[in-house]
Parts: sequence; C-alpha cells; structure tokens
Amino acid sequence: MSINLNKRSIMTLYSKSDDVYSHRVRIVLAEKDIIYESINLDIVGYDSLKELIEYNPYLTVPTLIDRDLILFKSEIIMEYLDDRFPHPSLMPVYPVAKGRSRLIIYRINRDWYSLMNYILNNDSKYVDHFRNKLLNNLINACNIFMEMPYFLSDTFSLVDCCIAPILWRLQKLGIKLPKEAFPLIDYAEKIFNRDAFQASLTDAERILRM
Repeated sequence: MSINLNKRSIMTLYSKSDDVYSHRVRIVLAEKDIIYESINLDIVGYDSLKELIEYNPYLTVPTLIDRDLILFKSEIIMEYLDDRFPHPSLMPVYPVAKGRSRLIIYRINRDWYSLMNYILNNDSKYVDHFRNKLLNNLINACNIFMEMPYFLSDTFSLVDCCIAPILWRLQKLGIKLPKEAFPLIDYAEKIFNRDAFQASLTDAERILRM
C-alpha cells in the first residue's frame, strides 16, 4: 500500500493522554529533548483517526512517524529513538548488557504491565486478586532498587522509562506502597523529580497524583 508521508516535516507521535505505553515513549522524547509534533487521539477529530489507520492498520498508540518511517509498539519506538538520537544513551553499548536490558523490559511487561492492564480494563471479583499480586511483585523487587541509583544501572535507562509510568499510576490502580517498600518509594520520587519526566506528563496524567 502506498502511503504519502510528505505532509509530515517533523517527527510525529500519535498517542493518548493517559496511555501508559505512550507515556514511556514521551519520557524518552523528553530525556533526549527531541522536537516532535504530538497528536492526541483523545481530542482530535475523524480526519486524524482516518490518517492514523492509513499509517497503522491496527490503529494503536503509540505510533511514531519520522520522515518515511512508521513505527508502532512502544519498545520498538523507544529503541529506535535511542539509536537515532544517541545522546544521552538510554541503552547499554555492549551486546550482553543490552540483551539483559531487553530481558528486564520483557519481564516488566509480563509481570507488571499485564497485571496493570487487567486491573484497569476489568470490573470483576478478581481485580483485587490481581491488584494484590501486582503489589506483591513490586514489594518483592524492592531490594533491587537499593543496589544502584537506577534499575540495575548507574545511569537512567529505557528500563526506568518502562518502570516510571506504572509507578506514577499506582494510585489509579488502587495500590498504596507500604513503608517497608521505601527503596521503591525513594526510587519513584527520584524519577518523578527528573525534569524530563515532568515534561513528559500530559494534563490527564498530572492529575493522577494530585
């Protein structure tokens, strides 16, 4: 299928204002201070939706357009941005370390995001079970957050970009971290205070922790 991308002179991100996967891409964009056009599908009209389905047959967000390149799925977009704009680097240089980071992101998606999605998208007697399971998963990971300034790293990375949005939404998920989870609480506040994280927030996301 032929797609005309000439109308997009700068990088464009299709996203939603409270979409957790869009949020982690916006964190990367902010960390690298990338200029881009944001199209919020919560407020745009039919023409923009029609335009997106021309680029992405699944009509999912985030979707990134950079000149003649179209990408969807947040992990793919995040790694592309890190390669395209290498400073500051958000992934390790060496293959072994890079492989470990990818595996960590996979496990975060599988162990944390899957539970979050179930909690947000279901209204059943099982939601409390999955809420408690996510809380336990987070508490069990607390010791990891004591080892290094960031998640198993001395520097902020794509792994942190994946963790931060879910921590920001804990109140929305009905989860309150206990005092004994102080390593995770301290880590979260450190991430939330980063200028790039604050810049990544939409108005809809800011009110999640008011």
